Amino acid sequence: MNPLNHVAIIMDGNGRWGLKRKNSRNAGHRAGLNTVEKIIKETIKHKVKFLTLYAFSTENWKRPKNEINFLFSLLENFLKDKIEDLNKQKIKLKFIGKKNFSSKLNYLLRVSEKKTYQNKRLQINLALNYGSKAELINAFKELKKNKEDINEKNLNKYLQTYNTPDPDLLIRTGDTKRLSNFLLWQLAYSEIFFEKKLWPDFNEKDYNKIIKKYKNIKRNFGNI
Repeated sequence: MNPLNHVAIIMDGNGRWGLKRKNSRNAGHRAGLNTVEKIIKETIKHKVKFLTLYAFSTENWKRPKNEINFLFSLLENFLKDKIEDLNKQKIKLKFIGKKNFSSKLNYLLRVSEKKTYQNKRLQINLALNYGSKAELINAFKELKKNKEDINEKNLNKYLQTYNTPDPDLLIRTGDTKRLSNFLLWQLAYSEIFFEKKLWPDFNEKDYNKIIKKYKNIKRNFGNI
């Protein structure tokens, strides 16, 4: 059975779910938060130590302004309402991506990270305004600035996932088969599962089924 330390998820399909069910993309984003909470609980049950969720990419700024504002308002409320509970559960929050949001949201992100910093039960990496290409370019700039050799070890130091093991498993919901500029370096040897269900419809049973399949895969890492 393969060990499972880190699960990464591209939570795709909220907008489509909302339009289909409620004629509102925002309704889909709200429903997607319920799935996030279910998956966090199930991740803890499986004793997985790291969960990385792709919440907002550098490309998502192209979306309508009212949808973007709703997403960030949803996140602000989630942090205000849930941070104490997450802390009690010994969950650590870390945000990866460029934190150039409103002063209110930036403050909440800092406070959430600081409050949960010592927790070790589960680390949730929330990718916000994140793009893997920008992350890699920045890492190479740091190598050049510090006049360090270009190798894997040195490059890893300047990634935002430093001190986090690479994902063992990537799940993308929404019946879309692409990586969308997410953890391109870190996913080099991850097992990838594309799920047809839209994110708000994804449930614990679906998650457990994928984990079971993952644990029985023969992982070679270039060997035979």
